[in-house]
Amino acid sequence: MPPVFFSFFVPALFVWLWSTGFIGAKYGLPYAEPFTLLFIRMLLTLIPLAVLAIVMRARWPGWRSAGHVAVTGILVHGCYLGGVFYAIDQGMSSGLVSLIVGLQPLVTALAAVVFLGEAVSGKQWAGLVLGLAGVALVIAEKFGGTSTGDTGLPGLTLVWAGLALIGISIGTVYQKRFGTSVDLVSGTMIQYTAAAVLFGVGAMVLESRSVEWSLQFKLALGWLVFGLSVSAILLLMWLIRRGAASQVASLFYLVPPVTALEAFILFDERLGPMAMAGGVVAVAGVALVVAPGPRKARSG
Repeated sequence: MPPVFFSFFVPALFVWLWSTGFIGAKYGLPYAEPFTLLFIRMLLTLIPLAVLAIVMRARWPGWRSAGHVAVTGILVHGCYLGGVFYAIDQGMSSGLVSLIVGLQPLVTALAAVVFLGEAVSGKQWAGLVLGLAGVALVIAEKFGGTSTGDTGLPGLTLVWAGLALIGISIGTVYQKRFGTSVDLVSGTMIQYTAAAVLFGVGAMVLESRSVEWSLQFKLALGWLVFGLSVSAILLLMWLIRRGAASQVASLFYLVPPVTALEAFILFDERLGPMAMAGGVVAVAGVALVVAPGPRKARSG
């Protein structure tokens, strides 16, 4: 396939798929509690992944590598999804959750410098800061009263959203450090198994585990399984394997404006001029981070 397919289409597909996770959560949570929904989602996701593992003859890692992959699963899926779903369940809009988690690229870049020793150029730092400024513009509008449903939120929702932000940021770096040599399918299965254990314990301890199997819940659950847990996560792990952690994380700057547009269409969450300007600024920041640097002249 031509390089443009990998450089544009795959990242764009990932951003769109990832953004729909916030929408799917809002559609599914009225019918099941967060950990209960996520536990069911993880179990169902393991079925198609098991089929893929058999068909593709996936290679299974040793116990040490499997342990590292399990830690990634708890961070990337357990902390991230648990935080996002609980924040939405307790009243935070899907658009605002995506905006808070949209700060991930900056957190990941800082963690990559500290723990991986990754080099981040001045242009990339400028892009990260520009992306952060774009997200800040949208958040400022949300709290400025021009959008509905985002003021007067209980502080616990911010704690859950912060947990999601920290989990996905550290998980991305941890995956880059310890998980890139593990088979994609078997590694993802281990991640989901670890997350399923976490969600199962959470559902047993914190929730009633009741589920209303409505058509809307079934459709939302089906999309969360096949659109997000299978397709988007495999794309994410593939992108992390091919690129620097800070560059992959920069794609998450595109998720808030895309999610905001979807929320406007589906839930009538209004987009004001400041939010739209913030989306443009965030896209410009991503372009600076992911754009390749100048080629070095050949010697001799």
